[in-house]
Amino acid sequence: METASVTQSAKDLRKQREAEQRRKGIIKVVRRLIRQGGLGEISLRKVAELAGYSTTVVYSLFEDKATLISQAMGEDLLELTRVMRSASEAHAAPLDRLRAMARAYVDFGLKHPDEYAFVFMQKRPHAPTEVAHVQHGDPAEDPYAFSRTLFAQWAATGEVSSAGIDIDLMTQIYWEGIHGFTARQLVMGPDDPWFPEVPTARHLDAIIEVLLTGLSHQFARPR
Repeated sequence: METASVTQSAKDLRKQREAEQRRKGIIKVVRRLIRQGGLGEISLRKVAELAGYSTTVVYSLFEDKATLISQAMGEDLLELTRVMRSASEAHAAPLDRLRAMARAYVDFGLKHPDEYAFVFMQKRPHAPTEVAHVQHGDPAEDPYAFSRTLFAQWAATGEVSSAGIDIDLMTQIYWEGIHGFTARQLVMGPDDPWFPEVPTARHLDAIIEVLLTGLSHQFARPR
C-alpha cells in the first residue's frame, strides 16, 4: 500500500509539473501576441492554436480570457514591485522613499515600454484577484499595496492624515501623476514638436515635488 501511495504521489507531482510547463508556455504566447497587436489579438482559441494545445487544455488551466490576461501580467507586476522596493529601501525618510519609488516606477516603464503598456495602458477584462499569480494586497508582490505602505509610513509621522480612505487617495493621486508622466514619454517621446523639449530628469523631479507638496497640503493632519 505504501509503495502504491508513493507511486501515486510521484504521478501527481509529474502532472503538476507538466501543467505548470503548459501554463508558462501559453502565457509566453499571450505576451507575444500582445506585443504584436495588443489585447485585441487574444482569444483562447488562437492562443491554443499557437501554443500547440487543444482549447480543452487551455480552458483547464485558464477559466476565461480575463484569467489568462491577469496571469500573463504577473511577471511584470512582480518585477515592478521589486524595483520600487529596492529603490525605496535605500532611504530612511518616508518622503525620500516615495521619491525613490516614483523614479523607479518611471524607469521601469521607460525601460520596458511593451510590458508597461500591456499592464497599464490597455483596457482589459478584469478577473477575480484570487486567480492572479500576484498575491493581491501583499506589499511584497502587489505594486499598489507596496506603494500604499509608503504612504502609511508617511502618515505615521503625523504630517498627513492616517485615515484609510486618505491613504488610498494619496496613493492613487501619486500613482496617477507618475503614470501620466510615464505614458506621455512613451506615447509622445521627448522630441514631439507639439511639446517644447525640457530636461527629462528635471521634469520628473518637478512632478514628484508638486505631487508631494500638493498631497501634504490637501491631506495635512489638523494640529
